[in-house]
Amino acid sequence: MERFRDTVALVTGATSGIGKAAALEWAKEGAKVVVAGRRSDKGEAVAREIREAGGEAIYVAADVTQEKSIAAMVAATVERYGRLDYAFNNAGTPGENFKTVAEQTRASWDAVIATNLTGIWLSMKYQIPEMLKAGRGAIINTASNFALVGSDFGIAPYVASKHGVVGLTRSAGLEYARRGLRINAVCPGFTLTELVEPALEHARDQFMADIDRRVPMGRIADAREVAQAVLWLASDDASYMTAQTLSVDGGLISGC
Repeated sequence: MERFRDTVALVTGATSGIGKAAALEWAKEGAKVVVAGRRSDKGEAVAREIREAGGEAIYVAADVTQEKSIAAMVAATVERYGRLDYAFNNAGTPGENFKTVAEQTRASWDAVIATNLTGIWLSMKYQIPEMLKAGRGAIINTASNFALVGSDFGIAPYVASKHGVVGLTRSAGLEYARRGLRINAVCPGFTLTELVEPALEHARDQFMADIDRRVPMGRIADAREVAQAVLWLASDDASYMTAQTLSVDGGLISGC
């Protein structure tokens, strides 16, 4: 099945984790993929993996905290492929963990907001005009299960940024609903990515016990499971979905 043949998909934060999984899945389904991220070695490796499997992809260096970098990223996409059909704004950072609100530093707060929230706004700022040229398109923004609830894990800047992503996504989805664009957010729960691997390495038993206690399905998601939800939101199968959040969390939020 190639739901995305002859289309162009741009993925930020595509050098690993959910972003990489989405880039690979989009390529398998026929899309030309722009792999965007800061780590050139990993980004080139993802693009090369896609090409070696028979797909089409390029790597574009991009830092979503820098407006000029985002503008160049979108321009490079259009220059190479002539259009932009889908965007998955996935780049993010967890910030400092296990610090209360009063213990958090201004530098950490600014870094998290700049990447997780402002970076998504800036990405859409440049992606939307290109999609409007064609009169259609779909954008999916990465929020989090912590975009829907609070947390006592000492990650308040992250939680605040992801709540902001939901509000931004809903507003953008409503603004462009009659102009052919669909804009939604995916809210992953605990997923096997670089963000989770350190916890598994240093306190695996404690971490997995917490997963078993908190997650109704009793396990961590594979990045591909979240990527499949992203592709569904982008596809025509989700043609009546906009300004929505889709939780992919093993039932975690519903059980809170």
